[in-house]
Amino acid sequence: MAFELPALPYDYEALVPFMSKETLEYHHDKHHKAYVDNGNKLAAEAGLADLSVEEVVKKSFGTNQGLFNNAAQHYNHIHFWKWMKKDGGGNKLPGKLQAAIDSDLGGYDKFKADFIAAGTTQFGSGWAWLSVKDGKLAISKTANGENPLVHGASPILGVDVWEHSYYIDYRNARPKYLEAFVDSLINWDYVLEMYEAASK
Repeated sequence: MAFELPALPYDYEALVPFMSKETLEYHHDKHHKAYVDNGNKLAAEAGLADLSVEEVVKKSFGTNQGLFNNAAQHYNHIHFWKWMKKDGGGNKLPGKLQAAIDSDLGGYDKFKADFIAAGTTQFGSGWAWLSVKDGKLAISKTANGENPLVHGASPILGVDVWEHSYYIDYRNARPKYLEAFVDSLINWDYVLEMYEAASK
């Protein structure tokens, strides 16, 4: 299954002022496209071109670093664009998700603080995650393109903390970007969709 660059699910100006048109153009059209192009080349060379992106991520982890880097980043970004929407974020969560966050993570405010802390304290490039692991929600962080798939978990929300995700708009103020992401960008409906799929 060849990797393909998905179209953004909104126009390039939809997330202003929290994420600029310029950031989306560079991040989606240049960075994500490079992961797709490099991933396709490396998957073909490894004889894994017929597999799904999730399978390529799992099979290449720890065995083919170049392929893993590109496949994992492709997987991460397919969902990253959908994890955001215009007028998103905030504490108005679908009931089922709110109940899980209350029972597993100590409520929305604690989730928000812990999720932002995970992204802020990830040294260098990486991601902060909300995942389902062993039937419960968990917050984690990973370096570079690594994601919860390779740690026995199902990611349901992730935020990119590579500098190209925020530097145009926030310069070095990563915590401000993370606050804007949680308060104003998260597409909770898509998080719920992934939560329900992971909970089956």
